[in-house]
Formats: sequence, structure tokens, C-alpha cells
Amino acid sequence: MDDILAAIPAGADHHQADRAFRSAGWTPCGAGDWAIALRSPDGHLVARISPFDPTGPYTAALYRAAAHTGQVPRLHAHRRLAGGGDLQVMEWLAPASEREAADFLRAVSDGTAPAEELSRIVREVHAQAVANLPWCGPLDENPANVMRGDDDRLVVTDLFYADGPALYAQAAADPEAFVARMPEEGRRFMTEIPLATSGPWPDTEREALRAALVEADRRGSRRRAPS
Repeated sequence: MDDILAAIPAGADHHQADRAFRSAGWTPCGAGDWAIALRSPDGHLVARISPFDPTGPYTAALYRAAAHTGQVPRLHAHRRLAGGGDLQVMEWLAPASEREAADFLRAVSDGTAPAEELSRIVREVHAQAVANLPWCGPLDENPANVMRGDDDRLVVTDLFYADGPALYAQAAADPEAFVARMPEEGRRFMTEIPLATSGPWPDTEREALRAALVEADRRGSRRRAPS
């Protein structure tokens, strides 16, 4: 894995990260609304690659801060990618049963056994995300976010997320207000998320939004230029 990361240059975007892992034999194993996943040739690791994920650094922070609980995935690498993308390399996870997942999420939400310490850390990191990020959503209570590690322990994944409907609705309705709140470097590829669960997102609509944001950035730059 280290040689793959070394081959991804500073300032790389999600396209370059994707090519680096695929060239090393990692293969597609899933996709969601925000990211795609590639599995390592030996099956032990997975790379989560997102074109646009504002909450990625907070998810990585949670995985690091709660590593001692054994109730988050083992995070092997995290890098921010150009244009608002995010790369996480972690252990391969398997699904948990819906009942197990619901019970575990309830313990995280209530701060009860066996997730007292995890619950405390989740709330601390989530509070930071809410304070710092526009459109940060509440904790995601989807049972699919509870999985099993390779040693059969239960772990939580992707508890933090951007409120996509609200975020994209403002971007479409008022591009100038949107770009003022979210700089271009942090959302350049926001029209390239997979939307594998909520989609499809027609190409014409993606392109219209992208063009509207480019124009809003242009107008904003012109207003800020010295006279």
C-alpha cells in the first residue's frame, strides 16, 4: 500500500488516486452516494475514494481517536484530495446483521454498554464537524453503517455526512451564496459523486450545476479584484 500512496502526487485528485490503486490490482467492490470502494488483491484492505466529501477528515479523526475501543475500522491511511475529495484506506469489513447493527447503534446513541467510550468520542468529533462545516448532518443511524471487522468485532462507519439535499439545493438555487460559503478548492468535483444509492443524476443536470458554479466563482472573483 505504501508504494501506491507514494505514487499519488501531492495535489492529486480522485481520478489520479483511483488510477493508482487500480493499476496496482485493486478492484471495485462497491459504491455509495459519495464514494466508490476498491479492494486490495489480498482482500484485507479497502480504499474508499470520494470526489467530494467534506466530512472525510472528521471520519478519519474519529477512526484515529476511537482506535483503542476496537469499535471503528482500522485506518491505514487518510489523504485529502484536490477539489474536495477524500481517500481512506482501511481494513476490509463484512456486513453485520440488521438486529446487531440496530442494537449497537442504540448503544452508541445512548452512551451505554458496550459503546460508552465510543459514544463520547463520536459526540466530540461530531460537534467539531457541526461547528466547522456548512451543511453537516446529524449522526447517520443507518444500520448499514455497522459492520464486522476481520476479527468479527462490530465497528461503526460513516456516521458523519453532509446534508446532501440541502447542500445541492442551495448550490442550484443560489450559486453565488453557495460559493461564498464553500470555496472552490473544497467542492470542485462535487458534481462527480457516484450517487449510486440515491441516483441516477442526469448528466445534463450535473453539467448545468457545474457551469452555474463556475460562473458564480467568476463573478465573485471579478467583484473581489482590485479596481
